[in-house]
Amino acid sequence: MTSVCAYSYTHSVTYVADNILKSLKDIIRLSGLDPAKFADDWEVNQRGIRSWLDSGHLELVTLEIYHPNTDALITRWDITVVYQWSSGNGSFWTDTEQLRYAILKAGVVPSQAKYRLILQNKPGRPNVDGWSSASFRSTDGMVRQSLGATVQHQGLGANAAYWRKVG
Repeated sequence: MTSVCAYSYTHSVTYVADNILKSLKDIIRLSGLDPAKFADDWEVNQRGIRSWLDSGHLELVTLEIYHPNTDALITRWDITVVYQWSSGNGSFWTDTEQLRYAILKAGVVPSQAKYRLILQNKPGRPNVDGWSSASFRSTDGMVRQSLGATVQHQGLGANAAYWRKVG
């Protein structure tokens, strides 16, 4: 008996985009923040991530968690996109336990904290409705903790990291 399994790049884009969004929702919820705004913006966030994954322009998905009065960064979560897609047989997985452990290790943020999503793209990206230019908050006095690969589908994947204050 012979079986054939075929995936398209569109399947990979859908799988990776959906799991990036789910990872962000888990980060927000397990950090003690209200995920209502993220849920309200789900369609816009999904459209941006999928569109720019599909075009190959998406480099980085960042969730900034900041203090609303000082505008200072409390912590930041980065999801770096890795493009090594191949049409051959491969694997797909999401490491939710690794991410969950890191979220718990990073701890709960102050209850008044706010968050926003920033997508960094390669030059020449197509415009996507609902998205505009933004700048990152400073990470001065912080160090980046890499978690490695957390989402993978046929070589299209994502590596997660978070920023924490030093000292």
